[in-house]
Amino acid sequence: MLIEINNLTPEYPKIKQAVEILNNCGVIVYPTDTIYGFGADIFCADAVERIYKIKQKKASGFSFICPDLTEISKYAIVSDYAYRIMKRLLPGPYTFIFKATKLVPKKLIPNKNTVAIRIPDNAVCLELVKQLGHPLVSTSVNVSQEPHFSDPLEIEKTFGDKVDLIIDAGILKNEPSSVIDLSGDAPVIIRRGKGDVTLFE
Repeated sequence: MLIEINNLTPEYPKIKQAVEILNNCGVIVYPTDTIYGFGADIFCADAVERIYKIKQKKASGFSFICPDLTEISKYAIVSDYAYRIMKRLLPGPYTFIFKATKLVPKKLIPNKNTVAIRIPDNAVCLELVKQLGHPLVSTSVNVSQEPHFSDPLEIEKTFGDKVDLIIDAGILKNEPSSVIDLSGDAPVIIRRGKGDVTLFE
């Protein structure tokens, strides 16, 4: 099922429809400020497992979306330095890696003690996590190691029978987030993407 949504002022009934699917352990496709993502409730192991299968990916971990900085502190060990950095850059096109707290489901971080977290500058996904009440899985819409999909109609053709809902916010630019590891004593740039990383060089 595909529904069109206003990417700047998302319609509440459409957000509610998506959240009901997430609450029932469904898998959705949704827009971010970078690329489209597969989404699921982070506490629904079956839905997370479905996303691994859809992406044809081994259980190596997914990042997730939080609505604000307060929520991040439940799932990540954040230093004062990291908090100040995030306050400057978020919401925005960054993924930050931290040491994980015990609240992070093991399905999301198998064989790891770190977690990757995003607060995108996108009204749709932020409203989704606010209404859901806890974080949303964030991983690019593609098969592992293959190009990302940016056109909702192409996503529907390829993954429409594998997901429960596709939220169409138009064609997005195919720019992934910048990934910064803040789990150690100094920041490490893991991937240069849409977000400016000069602050960490």
